[in-house]
Amino acid sequence: MKRNEFVKDRISSMRKEERPREKLLSLGASSLSDVELLAIIVGSGIRDNNVNAIAGELLALLDRLNGQVKPEELVGIRGMGVVKAVQIIAALEFARRRFNPGTTKIIYPADILPIVAHYADRKQEHFLAVSLNGAHEVIALRVVSVGLVNRTIVHPREVYADPITDRAAAILVAHN
Repeated sequence: MKRNEFVKDRISSMRKEERPREKLLSLGASSLSDVELLAIIVGSGIRDNNVNAIAGELLALLDRLNGQVKPEELVGIRGMGVVKAVQIIAALEFARRRFNPGTTKIIYPADILPIVAHYADRKQEHFLAVSLNGAHEVIALRVVSVGLVNRTIVHPREVYADPITDRAAAILVAHN
């Protein structure tokens, strides 16, 4: 994967207040981008692939595979070892078990905002599809398409494919 917009300087060359750990301590976890949160989890990079680059590649992979990753896929990221890959998969599974999005009920359009708000800081346009069951509870949130800075291309079959598999009763779409 080529280096993308997530690549930043090494953590050590960043101003102290811009470093992810320090930012989390001073401003709280909700103030960090997804890449910054992943950089904290990953911990460190290697000489020619810093932790921010690894976190950016990891985020792109998680988005592409809807979080359903295997250790061998994570190890394919330069600088990611087996131990770190297993830790990340364990953290994802723990979050799934403890904070199941299926408990979120959508009554008003604004109810979807907490689920999709973390896409607002993305540098590229993301088109999202949210599958809902008959009680209008969230089954899944998926990235359907990632485009350019101000547009993305979406085909209807891509929007409906996963919700049909989910046996969804309703679909919500959103973009950043």
